[in-house]
Amino acid sequence: MSSILAFDLGASSGRALLGRLTDGRIEIEELHRFPNDPVQVGDRLYWDILRLYHEIKQGLLKAKHRGIELRSMGIDSWAVDFGFIGKNGELIGNPYHYRDRHTEGAMERLMGEIPASVIFARTGIQFLPFNTIYQLYALKQAKSPLLQEDSRLLMIPDLLRYFLTGEMHNEFTNATTTQLYNPVEDSWDSELLRLLELPKSWFGSVLKPGELAGKLKPSVCEELGVGSIPVYTVAEHDTGSAVVAVPATEKSFAYLSCGTWSLMGTEVDKPVLHDLAQKLNFTNEGGFGNTFRLLKNIMGLWILQECRREWEREGRSYSFPELVRLASEAKPLATFIDPDDDLFLPTGDMPERIAEYCARTGQSAPDGVGATVRCILESLALKYRYVFEMTERLSGQSFGGLHMVGGGIHNTLLCQWTANAIGKPVWAGPSEGSAIGNLAVQWIAQGEFADIWQARQAIRESFPVETYEPNDRESWAEAYESFLSLTGLTD
Repeated sequence: MSSILAFDLGASSGRALLGRLTDGRIEIEELHRFPNDPVQVGDRLYWDILRLYHEIKQGLLKAKHRGIELRSMGIDSWAVDFGFIGKNGELIGNPYHYRDRHTEGAMERLMGEIPASVIFARTGIQFLPFNTIYQLYALKQAKSPLLQEDSRLLMIPDLLRYFLTGEMHNEFTNATTTQLYNPVEDSWDSELLRLLELPKSWFGSVLKPGELAGKLKPSVCEELGVGSIPVYTVAEHDTGSAVVAVPATEKSFAYLSCGTWSLMGTEVDKPVLHDLAQKLNFTNEGGFGNTFRLLKNIMGLWILQECRREWEREGRSYSFPELVRLASEAKPLATFIDPDDDLFLPTGDMPERIAEYCARTGQSAPDGVGATVRCILESLALKYRYVFEMTERLSGQSFGGLHMVGGGIHNTLLCQWTANAIGKPVWAGPSEGSAIGNLAVQWIAQGEFADIWQARQAIRESFPVETYEPNDRESWAEAYESFLSLTGLTD
């Protein structure tokens, strides 16, 4: 039985998932899981890219030690971050974490030189202060030694793939997130590169998901004692892979990829580039099969993760199930935050920031751990309704419910409260959406599935999906009006 391997790297952990097909049904097995902790050095926050590469090799070794012969492998990760390879083929510096503060104010400064309308019209990408374009602009302003004329810029999965294969390619879904890629011309945007004075040679070729991008190079094969395994591009932005794994039955569907970040949207054939899309700060990221993901980034469970870290620093340790239980016991619909307020973007004391937000909006701060967690989860559910309705408006569609995928679906309170907030069913599953989508693209490339819809049917038949029906609609409708008023969002 042939097996393939998906490396799925999230903002807090990574995993190696083994995939097999048996009579059209997908079987998965987690071979290796590892933390992905950023490293603070002085004033800078970095990704530990060499540790991630080491962990990928450990995953390959575990497959070898089990006697598993791999037919192929693929890597997906978060977006926007990158590393540089110098003319000698070696890594220049360590990649910055997108939450590093070196980009503070860079987006606003750049838009003083290039109007936001021009950037959006040429890229269709949501304005986020850590996008690749602003990271490069900040490095250029700082005269960073990372920027060398003969370098090549590789996004995180492309960088790791280069370490394995020696081949340098960027991949479409991740390239589009940089806010430097033109989706209409289907290439790096030469005009933006010219205005920013960025060498086009940094960016190189772009492969679509499902292309053979190389094989393990001889030195890696010798080190690990494995064969020359083919490495495919997948939808290398993990959200792109998660959307591949949405077990939808109809072309028109809404999804929420829920984890450290929440990403909500729908799949469209062409980017939506009109003024309303810019005004609502939606994004058009590349998807599998030359589609686009019309979506919006939402801060997600990051706020809860940071609260938990702060409580641990204070000597109070809680598991996530404990936090969910405490939230269920707290007073409902009492306090609201806008999860996307800039206050919640950096690392730090998140419970204190929630209290600061409440003071700013004339609310009493949550009293205790359970109330804080409930505030976060209910506010996320209400923000999901806001973005869900904007997605319908922008796409001209009406969705019968919401598909939730990703690790966040283990939080059953969040799933139920999301159904309550949107007033429509939530279909939750699969939880390992990004890794399963990664596997699916490899199988499509190898002819095991005819297309994405056959793959989605197999996913639907292979993994359980939990349905959450909305309840307590009146209370949640009233809460939504309060949420809009307190956060300053408009309906």
